[in-house]
Amino acid sequence: YNSVEGFGLRVVNGTKTGFSHSNELTVQGLKNASESLKVVTRNGQGCLDKSPSQTNRKLYGDTNPLEANGFAEKVNILKEIDSYARDLSTKVVQVSANLATSFQEIEILTPEGRLVRDSRPMSRLGISVIVESGGHREAGFTGQGGRFIAKHLLVPETWQSLVDEAYRIANVNLEAQVAPAGIKDVVLGPGWPGILLHEAIGHGLEGDFNRKETSAFSGLMGKRIASRGVTVLDDGTLPDKRGSISIDDEGTPSQATTLIEDGILVGYMQDRQNGRLMGTGSTGNGRRQSYAHTPMPRMTNTYMLAGNDNPEDIVSNLKDGIHAVGFGGGQVDITSGKFVFSCVEAYRIQNGQRKEPIKNATLIGDGPSVLKNIQAMGNDMSLDPGIGTCGKDGQWVPVCVGQPSILIGGLTIGGGGS
Repeated sequence: YNSVEGFGLRVVNGTKTGFSHSNELTVQGLKNASESLKVVTRNGQGCLDKSPSQTNRKLYGDTNPLEANGFAEKVNILKEIDSYARDLSTKVVQVSANLATSFQEIEILTPEGRLVRDSRPMSRLGISVIVESGGHREAGFTGQGGRFIAKHLLVPETWQSLVDEAYRIANVNLEAQVAPAGIKDVVLGPGWPGILLHEAIGHGLEGDFNRKETSAFSGLMGKRIASRGVTVLDDGTLPDKRGSISIDDEGTPSQATTLIEDGILVGYMQDRQNGRLMGTGSTGNGRRQSYAHTPMPRMTNTYMLAGNDNPEDIVSNLKDGIHAVGFGGGQVDITSGKFVFSCVEAYRIQNGQRKEPIKNATLIGDGPSVLKNIQAMGNDMSLDPGIGTCGKDGQWVPVCVGQPSILIGGLTIGGGGS
């Protein structure tokens, strides 16, 4: 493994921000960095923003996952995973298993001289299986992870279940028919399908976009933006979850922030800078990829609370639609909220029954309309298994998403069928 260390120095003066970083942890390195920031502090008032409150809360252990299991042991288990997957069927033609562990030691020094620290472990096991039949190939992927050492990911019960799931998804897609195109009602499954909520809605509720009035939700605080019963939170305090942080990268303790309550917009996610300028304060969402990046408002664990509907009834009450239970990539425009998402596992719904699997389905719509067209919410809310990474302005941070099964009316489906 590789080791990287360095520091970032940030200066804020009104709406202006200066940032300098270096991997030279010396007095001279600090002097050089501070010298480059003098232009930002010139003509400044010299008033210090109030430092974040302190916390003794720890949401995860501080054992380094890089040292918890030997390198040879990890390699041997990956070989076992490969053999197990190939033994499932002669249809298996390719297996990919990826085990990633990391450990961050973070120190934040405030202008008042207060030092706060956090140790952040992370482990993730991802498995992809490709099957072939009749000259046709399809893939299935799944994974699991969180802020813990890799030990429990490496026990047979865990990785075998992941291999079985990846193999199942690949076979589903092998039998899938071309997705029908048109406008249809869509049932989104629980857990990972919350990535659509994260991308199409969550980013639009980050403070910087709203302060600059570039979000589809700008100026709507206190207004109804979603169907009744829809409540969405961003909660960085969930123990061991991939998106959790004891403190954010500005030293502010994480918290549970209600963004939408019973359909009403009630909050944004804020870092210190945007929270100060908008008069709300930080919500503990100031995050950055590394010492070489400046903090900005970012999501942690973002999810929709459960409703009261039986998930089976949501499907059985639908005459014609799509059941999307797995998602791949997507694109979102923050200003308009418009999105395009691809499904990696989906099924046709006809006369209240889930029918054949479909492939190459894309969901096309916009976040504001989706929120208002939620017609049912299941009682089966779950979080994703710990596989999410979110990109914004070239920075990548680990996140978690979640939701119950939900019924969305009138989404545009892109596909090659009729």
